[in-house]
Amino acid sequence: MPSVLYYLFKPKFLHMTLLGFVAGIPLYLIFSSLSLWLDQVGVAKSEITYFSWAALAYSFKFLWSPLVDKLPIPVLSRIMGQRRAWLLVVQILIMSAIVWMAMTNPAAGDGALLRMAMATVLLGFSSATQDILIDAWRIEASTEKDIAMLSSVYIVGYRLGMITSGAGALFIAGYLGTAVGNYQYQAWQISYLIMACVMLVGIATTLAIKEPPTKQELVHSTRDYLGVLLVFVFSMVVFVMVYWSLSDNIEHLSSQLSAVISNTILIDTLTVTIRLLVALMAAFVMAKLIGLSGFVNQAMMRSVYVQPVADLFERHRRYIVLLVGIIALYRVSDIVMGVSANLFYQHMGFSLDEIAGIVKTFGLVMTLTGGLIGGVLVVKFGILRIMLIGAVLSSLTNLLFMVMAGMDKSVWFLALMISADNLSAGLAMTAFVGFLSLLVNRRFTAVQYAMFSSVMTLFPKILGGYSGGMVETLGFGGFFLMTAIIGLPVILMLLYAIKVKAFEFTASADSETEKSA
Repeated sequence: MPSVLYYLFKPKFLHMTLLGFVAGIPLYLIFSSLSLWLDQVGVAKSEITYFSWAALAYSFKFLWSPLVDKLPIPVLSRIMGQRRAWLLVVQILIMSAIVWMAMTNPAAGDGALLRMAMATVLLGFSSATQDILIDAWRIEASTEKDIAMLSSVYIVGYRLGMITSGAGALFIAGYLGTAVGNYQYQAWQISYLIMACVMLVGIATTLAIKEPPTKQELVHSTRDYLGVLLVFVFSMVVFVMVYWSLSDNIEHLSSQLSAVISNTILIDTLTVTIRLLVALMAAFVMAKLIGLSGFVNQAMMRSVYVQPVADLFERHRRYIVLLVGIIALYRVSDIVMGVSANLFYQHMGFSLDEIAGIVKTFGLVMTLTGGLIGGVLVVKFGILRIMLIGAVLSSLTNLLFMVMAGMDKSVWFLALMISADNLSAGLAMTAFVGFLSLLVNRRFTAVQYAMFSSVMTLFPKILGGYSGGMVETLGFGGFFLMTAIIGLPVILMLLYAIKVKAFEFTASADSETEKSA
């Protein structure tokens, strides 16, 4: 088996690492770094974690992934190819959104918080679209033999991006003098402007890479593409209008449920889920009505939206419930905990410099180690076994956070905790990305992978939006214990999947290992 260095210095793998890096930049600018910024301003924790819902775009990106997959960008798609043209456009949008956040001082009043929320939503939408394209490029540029290591270097790059926008942004802001009780807007402004400049790495990589060999056939007329775009735009307008119009009804339902259920977090989760489902149903009805009009090419609509879903259910129909369960719950423990992690560090008395310094050193080393070890172990032992190990480690490392919640401030224990968390996350995500990549039919790469990753993040991010309220109710110790417990169901599902050999590629992965051995 080739060494890790053999992969890292090949152009395709280097490009994948850099694309993973810029994919990881926006996430912490929405989650942890923004949380600490708003915390210094004095925004309530329960309100701060609502900002994490801006990242719900990652969970609904399957709705516009067919447009990204099929809709050409005038001139650019012809010159650069479909994947590269879209990547360039959305990377410019990402930079613009980060600059917008940097130029907004959330301490300037409610209007400023609204502008920050709008900028954060734009960042979530554009970065989710970037993920659609990078995931498609990775799968289309891979072979069955190198998909595990390609996923591995992607995770290494992704975690480096997260550390840059997490530890890097905090280090810059802390160095420039902002702290709890001494809020300095200019420090956060400069930090976020630098993060916007870091996205130039993505633009340079997009200009350097080649369009993947799986070509997108742009065979339909401009009118047909505009028809599909019309369906999407009108459906999203209906979704937003219905979602907001249900506000009073949801409050009424919440008050009725509170008479029966005493758990406010559970009530909020149920009501938000109902609200989302009703809005999605309304959007679906609107899409169906427009689809029946003569303006829309019915054959194209089926090929864009229906065929990818039908293919997915046909190939995995025997274990489709198990598959959806694994995908939906695999990251729940990690994501829910991560939303409030930096708030916890600051609560324990660590300065921004201390948090950034430890994440930058121990976190960086363990991120690289976990990602690369994960790629090697997947090739050697198969994807599901390594996914199982990753799921167990993710739950166990959350218990370390619970232990720290009952301790005094300890820099060495923080280093141990962050090291373990990054190692397990790197290993788990490498296996998981490889798992999702092998499930995809390359005829529908962008759409099917977007569906998988949307299912992967939807429930965890909805639940993560309430993590601030959970902390206020349970305390940090009880909160971290809960995040460890909610990781148990997916462990049981993986054990069952391994026992019944649920997915075809597990056997092929093992046989490939035997051949290479």
